[in-house]
Amino acid sequence: MHTCLNPKTYAIVKQLLAEGNVGELQKYFGSRMEFGTAGLRAAMGAGISHMNDLTIIQTTQGFCRYLEKNFSDLKKRGVVIGFDARAHLSSGGSSKRFARLAANTFISQGVPVYLFSDIIPTPFVPYTVTHLKLCAGIMVTASHNPKQDNGYKVYWENGAQIISPHDKGISQAIEQNQEPWPQAWDDKLIDSSPLLHDPYALVNKEYFKDIQKQCFYRNINKETNLKFVHTSVHGVGHKFVQLAFKAFDLSPPFAVPEQKDPDPDFPTVKYPNPEEGKGVLTLSFALAEKDGARIILANDPDADRLAVAEKQESGEWKVFSGNELGALLGWWIFTCWKNNSRDTHAIKDVYMLSSTVSSKILRAIALKEGFHFEETLTGFKWMGNRAKQLMDQGKAVLFAFEEAIGYMCCPAVLDKDGVSAAVITAEMASFLATRNLSLSQQLKAVYDEYGFHITKASYFICHDPKVIQQLFDNLRNFDGKNTYPKSCGRFKVSGIRDLTTGYDSSQPDQKAILPTSKSSQMITFTFANGGVATMRTSGTEPKIKYYSELCAPPGNSDVEQLKKELDELVNALEKHFFQPEKNKLQRQTE
Repeated sequence: MHTCLNPKTYAIVKQLLAEGNVGELQKYFGSRMEFGTAGLRAAMGAGISHMNDLTIIQTTQGFCRYLEKNFSDLKKRGVVIGFDARAHLSSGGSSKRFARLAANTFISQGVPVYLFSDIIPTPFVPYTVTHLKLCAGIMVTASHNPKQDNGYKVYWENGAQIISPHDKGISQAIEQNQEPWPQAWDDKLIDSSPLLHDPYALVNKEYFKDIQKQCFYRNINKETNLKFVHTSVHGVGHKFVQLAFKAFDLSPPFAVPEQKDPDPDFPTVKYPNPEEGKGVLTLSFALAEKDGARIILANDPDADRLAVAEKQESGEWKVFSGNELGALLGWWIFTCWKNNSRDTHAIKDVYMLSSTVSSKILRAIALKEGFHFEETLTGFKWMGNRAKQLMDQGKAVLFAFEEAIGYMCCPAVLDKDGVSAAVITAEMASFLATRNLSLSQQLKAVYDEYGFHITKASYFICHDPKVIQQLFDNLRNFDGKNTYPKSCGRFKVSGIRDLTTGYDSSQPDQKAILPTSKSSQMITFTFANGGVATMRTSGTEPKIKYYSELCAPPGNSDVEQLKKELDELVNALEKHFFQPEKNKLQRQTE
């Protein structure tokens, strides 16, 4: 046996060969994981379809060659590598081991590596790329995926996640560099290499210094008697959110004891995803009741996303949606900017961004206040890259968010960051408490001033790509060839944008402004009643998702009526456009 192979994955494959288990071998070796703009995301285990020592070595060899081609000064500048706390006993894979193997690959080629010596939040990697002016960054994490998964997320020199064509270039380079280089498995070599640096202490100092530029009410923070509960859901967030509170002079939040330490088994939750709402927050609610805390802050396991819940007058807990927290943070960050003349940018140079399936509330605020709002395609890679472009043109990008509870509140990180978002939310809540306002009351005030924006999103599960293709083909040939629907039940369609084909009925030349992608399905319908609905396929799951919103002008305060109208619109959308019975689609279960 090759002395340096991973003995656990080697044994798994050897066993399958001995049994002649062709079906399982086919599953492990039938197709290679695809490297896309989100990098890799798959279960840990043996074979080229899984995350393991070999596939990490191959991926990093390809990435290294691609970087050598793109940067003549790669050996001077280097790369940063971080990891979360995921581990998989049966295959011997872990985020830390994968990170060390990746570091070894680069160091073997003379490339300096800034490898974090301990677990970190994902946003620390893009922060380090920017702060140390490196060529690229790698974060080994599967974020909020199930416990058997891991991932490999890649950042470019601009501090944002990669976008096309880099994914294709890296993918080709991986194909061309599959034979492990000499000593590829021997990660102990890096410990004595002068090319290995540990940015942990520096970044822990500098990051918390940088986010303090978003701290505006230190005196209120010191005095507030508002109590917070924080959960890191068995991930990396605990220590860093504690430090962020300290940086803002806030008393530390109460940490949910059963969830504060990293545990790759995520024992107390079904899915380690705070987007799932109340199920993940059960222990947080209990601790908050016990300690008299009114607000819960929950990070996902790699701490790049944030969920917030608040106890209402009625004693019920309200979990804010990503769009609602986006509205609150957008209002807050703009208000802080306006009231603090330290920033010399004129309002015409101020921008906020959100993704096209997120609430348009920032557009309404921007219109009334006079700053710029732009929407991007779905995913923070687009917002991060666009923010960098704007900043390079001398613009100030104050805030960006997506409905999937991702927030970029601080220009030092060009990606979603759940650590800075948590502490900025805590400062906002402390400030509002001095005005006797809760977050929920302030959210209503934002809607009163800028118009109610009510959203509803869900999805259908469909494992048959042919059915999905047919469903979208049907929408593009609804009343005969090449005609889109003119109505959906009683709701009249006033506009259509198809980002699969590049058609946009609202543009003079009928061409969409946002980039189009033939490989994924995405159609947005605008309705005469102010409703908008987007139907799209998921890049990572067998789902057809929809996002709907009703935007009312300021002054229309009959929220119940608006909710009823949106419910009816969604029912019509499901019935006429999804046709779940005919297409045998499975509904999202609560």
